[in-house]
Amino acid sequence: MSTGHDPGLQPERTRLAWRRTRLTVTVVTVLAVRLASSTGGPAGALIAGGTVLVWAALLVLCWPRGTGAGPARSGGRTLPLVTVGTVALALLGVLLVLRGLW
Repeated sequence: MSTGHDPGLQPERTRLAWRRTRLTVTVVTVLAVRLASSTGGPAGALIAGGTVLVWAALLVLCWPRGTGAGPARSGGRTLPLVTVGTVALALLGVLLVLRGLW
């Protein structure tokens, strides 16, 4: 009987899930920046800039987990920080939609 821990495919599934998260955030960012640039004006530029900043922060958080380069540098706060970033992107999206309605 072996006492060692066999993780099986769990590390690979985790890396793939973080890669999907990075891809999804990148696609949302590209679409948001495109929509913000089509609305024009300083408000659109501000929203596009905020979106890119949130994307960069999420990319830094997700990169170590998605590449298997080791644990995240956030001291165990990766999931809450990614959640905050996702909510921030959602709020920026709502701002874009409301800006487009006016």
